[in-house]
Amino acid sequence: MPVKKRYSLKTKESKQILREASQRFNINLDTLFGDKVNVDIVEFENAQIYTVNSRPIMFKANGFLPLLCFTEFIQVAPKVTVDMGAIPFVCKGANVMAPGIRHVEGEFSKGTLLIVIDEKHGKTLALGESMFSSTEFKNITSGPVIKTLHYVSDKHWNSAKLLME
Repeated sequence: MPVKKRYSLKTKESKQILREASQRFNINLDTLFGDKVNVDIVEFENAQIYTVNSRPIMFKANGFLPLLCFTEFIQVAPKVTVDMGAIPFVCKGANVMAPGIRHVEGEFSKGTLLIVIDEKHGKTLALGESMFSSTEFKNITSGPVIKTLHYVSDKHWNSAKLLME
C-alpha cells in the first residue's frame, strides 16, 4: 500500500484544522505542537492521514479523529478497559458491549472520544465514541456502549504504521 500523494497545507489551513481537531480531541494541539507547524496530508489507496511535523496524528472520517499512535492524546483521553474475550471482536471493529467492560477511567459525557485498552497488557486496541456518560456507564449491563471508530489493523492503523517505518 504505497503512498499515492503527499502535500503540505498552507499555514492558515493548518491552523484551522488543528483548531477543529483540538475541539474534537479535547486537547490543545497549538500548545502541544507550538506555533511553527507543518501539516501534511498523505494519501494512500484507501486512507488519508494527516501528519503534523512529520508525525501521523489523525485522519478524517466524519470529522477529525486521532490515530492510535498519537500518544499525547492516548495519555489524556478517558479509557475503558475490556476483558480478554472482547479483544478479538474490538480488533475487528465491533462496538464495545457493556458486559465486556472491566474498568472505566475518567469522567466524560456522551459523544466523548475514548480509548479502549485490554485488561491483561494495557495495550491500546481502539478509539471509540461513548454512547453514554461515565456516570451512566455504571448502570448499564447489556448492549453496546462504545461505537468503535478506529482500531488496530484497520486501514488507518496500517497506513500510519507505514509512515512510522
